[in-house]
Amino acid sequence: MTLYYTLVFLLLVAEMALFMLLIMPLPFAMRRKVFTFISENPIVAKIQYWLKITFVFILILFIDSVNRVYRVQVELAAATENTGASAPAIMGHERLEVQARKFYSQRNMYLCGFTLFLSLILNRTYIMILEVLRLEEKLKQYEGTDKNTKQAEKLAMAGDPGEISRLKREVELRDQDIATLKKQAAGLHKEYDALAEKYGRTQQDGSSKKDI
Repeated sequence: MTLYYTLVFLLLVAEMALFMLLIMPLPFAMRRKVFTFISENPIVAKIQYWLKITFVFILILFIDSVNRVYRVQVELAAATENTGASAPAIMGHERLEVQARKFYSQRNMYLCGFTLFLSLILNRTYIMILEVLRLEEKLKQYEGTDKNTKQAEKLAMAGDPGEISRLKREVELRDQDIATLKKQAAGLHKEYDALAEKYGRTQQDGSSKKDI
């Protein structure tokens, strides 16, 4: 197995472990903290961004493996027709080589396919569990049994992994822009006051000279 298919296999194992973590029966408070952490952590947002790029490459590998399987199937079919037409039969080691290439191509195709399929299942499972947690949160609020309002607000704001951290960064950037605009406005106001004072002095000097 080549290096990139080994990485795909490790990613598949990580997806299986994450799926088991998502469906693990945890208490409501602990599950809420886990999902809040996933939504707030900026590292999770960066990991999600790079995983999207990785899945694009895995899709390319999947298409390439499907193409290889098709070519091996065509080669085997052509060899079988030649053998049936009283042509020289394929040597044993050559047939084993073709069968081995077919096996490796099918393995890579299934590996990439299951990795992509499980990524879609993970995304859908995360959204469904998040919706269930929100409904449970609303039910607890209606019953008056939920006292942790801060965690409830964070859970209500949670969406994609790292979404809250992304929104916080956008708010911080906007606050910085507002602060710079305030500084610029204060500087312009000072310059305007200075110019107004100079203009007032010139008007006073001009009026005094006319009186003389």
